[in-house]
Amino acid sequence: MEHYDLVKHLKSQIEWSYDTFGPDQRSNGVLDHITKEVEEVRQDPSDIEEWIDIALLALDGAWRAGYSPIDICNALAEKLRKNKTRSWPDWKESDPNKAMEHIEE
Repeated sequence: MEHYDLVKHLKSQIEWSYDTFGPDQRSNGVLDHITKEVEEVRQDPSDIEEWIDIALLALDGAWRAGYSPIDICNALAEKLRKNKTRSWPDWKESDPNKAMEHIEE
């Protein structure tokens, strides 16, 4: 697959999620589900489907918080841009079992 249209995906996911789970923000329910999926990834970190479950749930939470597919795509791009401008500790000296936080400037 050379190109995947994330905006088209989000429109489809939103329609399906709305029809399946209803309207409303449902933040606590989405976060509860993410917590369960995180535990499944801990059990098998090589299972891509479990990683994608977390990503899909995060995207679901974003539209339920009021953001459009374009807003979500722009936020993804902006967050990556922002992270690339930050200073990060040397990964070789970091504990691989702990979160690696950017260096506060």
